Amino acid sequence: MPELSHRRRMLVLAICCMSLLLVSLDVTVLNVALPAMRQDLDASVAGMQWTIDAYTLVLASLLMLAGSTADRIGRRKVFMAGLVLFTLGSALCSLAPSLEMLIAFRMVQAVGGSMLNPVAMSIITNTFTDPRERARAIGVWGGVVGVSMAAGPVVGGALVDSVGWRSIFWINLPVGIAALLLTWRYVPESRAPKARRPDPVGQLLVITLLGSLTYAIIEAPQKGWTSAEILLLAALAAASLTGLLVYEPRRTDPLIDLRFFRSIPFSGATVIAVSAFAALGGFLFVNTLYLQDVRGLSALTAGLYMLPMAAVVCVLSPLSGRLVASRGPRIPLLVAGVAMAVSGLMFAAFDAETGTASMFTAYVLFGLGFGSVNAPITNTAVSGMPRSQAGVAAAVASTSRQIGQTLGVAVIGAVLAAGVAGSSYGSGSAGDFVEASRAAWWIITGCGVCVLLVGALSSGRWARDTARRTAERLEDSAVMPASGAPAGQSSSASTRA
Repeated sequence: MPELSHRRRMLVLAICCMSLLLVSLDVTVLNVALPAMRQDLDASVAGMQWTIDAYTLVLASLLMLAGSTADRIGRRKVFMAGLVLFTLGSALCSLAPSLEMLIAFRMVQAVGGSMLNPVAMSIITNTFTDPRERARAIGVWGGVVGVSMAAGPVVGGALVDSVGWRSIFWINLPVGIAALLLTWRYVPESRAPKARRPDPVGQLLVITLLGSLTYAIIEAPQKGWTSAEILLLAALAAASLTGLLVYEPRRTDPLIDLRFFRSIPFSGATVIAVSAFAALGGFLFVNTLYLQDVRGLSALTAGLYMLPMAAVVCVLSPLSGRLVASRGPRIPLLVAGVAMAVSGLMFAAFDAETGTASMFTAYVLFGLGFGSVNAPITNTAVSGMPRSQAGVAAAVASTSRQIGQTLGVAVIGAVLAAGVAGSSYGSGSAGDFVEASRAAWWIITGCGVCVLLVGALSSGRWARDTARRTAERLEDSAVMPASGAPAGQSSSASTRA
């Protein structure tokens, strides 16, 4: 990628942030619309889970493929294709006549979404080459998540109450078209110096693993945890994971380069991303149902109730990016872990939702935690990795987020469904819902504790040394083919090393 002026780099960052706004806003807006969609489409708890998880599941399955493909054939080209598919999928979702069709169109959205965030992050990584400048850019990127969380519930609530739930997909159309035109005009094309070959077997194993695991978790409360179908799916997920661990290291250009995980900060960022976004997915899912179905609030009022949390995320995300740039990721990660754990504990042990003041306090704490965690995840995932593999490294980080959100909605939705007798939870008392959701809040608390412990472990000097050694190995394996040895030999040698 050619060296760009400061103004042009800022414009590229803004265009990339538009794609993140599309994807993030879609998730937060959809959560507020769930009760209205449930009534209109006659959906169960599992049906509502699938409207979210069908999207995040496809997204998680294809992110790494999109990242490596963008590195190979051109990042701008893949990014623009993603914008077209996501915008088209949004238009189809607004026309869906049934729950099944809505889920199918959400999957079309997800195919496009898989080409946006990891590719945009790769573009940012290759545009902002100075580490401090890149960390600040990633902080702005994280701030967009906060903007979407702040605007999503309010905008979505206003649209649902005034026009209907289908209108939540309309807002993607002008943003998607504008981002497409600006990308075509201002974002330069870039590719990795060394092209990576496709890995269809690895891609199939990833899809099988995530699909079978998610389906088993969501459907287990209805079909039974020990039913033959659920046990078969669990065995299929375990076999797919084993296949990935055995097959991928043997490939010259694997879909998942397991050498990345020799870096403790990178591995830690992956675990933290899964934990933090599992907590976020569960937090939004449970609170949306509680505020609208139990407290009886309108979609707009429910969105306003969650505004304190979203506003804190919006303010803290760029500040966290600046702190990562100046002091490293340790402090934001520790703050995130403590705040998210305390927020979950307030609901799990002290029934924070039964009092408006205590509920708002817990919301602010969760916003403090989530607002602090996003920038260190992204920066740690891409820092130290060769720029030639930025797309794949960013895709692993994005995949971890989507896997976390998928599992968060699946697990916490399953726990909630198991804790509520029958499917008429909307008519139950607040006390019944609080008791049924207690286990879900303990899971969210555990996610916060995991962020705290893994953040402390993966941000010390020993961890940084493993990152440096991993980067050196990856650089060596990228340089060796250029020195005259055959590419296949060099990659194999580096894998054995």
